[in-house]
Amino acid sequence: MRIVSWNVNGLRACDAKGFRRWLDRSAADVVGVQEVRARREDLPRRLAAPRGWHTHFAPAERAGYSGVGLFARRAPDALETALGRQGFDVEGRLQLARFGRLVVANVYFPNGNGRDRDNSRVPYKLAFYRRLFERLEKLRSDGAHVLVLGDFNTAHTELDLARPRENQKTSGFLPRERRELSRWLAAGWVDTFRHFEPAPGHYSWWSQRSGARGRNVGWRIDYVLASPEAMRFVRGAFIERHVRGSDHAPVGVELDAGICG
Repeated sequence: MRIVSWNVNGLRACDAKGFRRWLDRSAADVVGVQEVRARREDLPRRLAAPRGWHTHFAPAERAGYSGVGLFARRAPDALETALGRQGFDVEGRLQLARFGRLVVANVYFPNGNGRDRDNSRVPYKLAFYRRLFERLEKLRSDGAHVLVLGDFNTAHTELDLARPRENQKTSGFLPRERRELSRWLAAGWVDTFRHFEPAPGHYSWWSQRSGARGRNVGWRIDYVLASPEAMRFVRGAFIERHVRGSDHAPVGVELDAGICG
């Protein structure tokens, strides 16, 4: 079983650069996309209802902003999009899709930057992290095998970005953001990519300025985290660095299909 996450930075724009072709060749069973920036009715049929895929979209109330989407080869048994707090739910940041005992949380975590890049949204970002953590811990306690995938908007350690010293005061690498992610890992959640690949130099997002991607000056801010119960079924993790179409690369995991049982 193969599950993939991709911040597409605008689904229609990404499709103009080959998203649908990539999707059909991805060999994925489930694909979660973030930053869709469109409502279902705004999408062409090739994206809203592609043949062979079940789809669901959770848009933000604000047009052209945020939003997550799910493409799955089989229909989820259940799907939720609410954290139960209006300030979070209006931004289209969450899908919880259940496939048997497997729960796939497709998440677009907030960026801590305000309009003036002043870190003013960091408290909101961290509150979202904590609220979601509580929701996912409840799923774990109920016996679910949980995978949390998406754009976390945080590089966890100095291994996870090319220039850590220059970004100590930048949202995405602030100590309090990194501590929050550390708290998840201390509770047993596993960073699947780091479980298999301890080396530096692996990134999932690059600035679109100054040829950063070609020089591999990037950040690893896209993850698949596995609950301990789910990690028993994870066989590998990857970043598809050379897939273009967005400023992010797809990331994902290979799983034993028994994870759904």
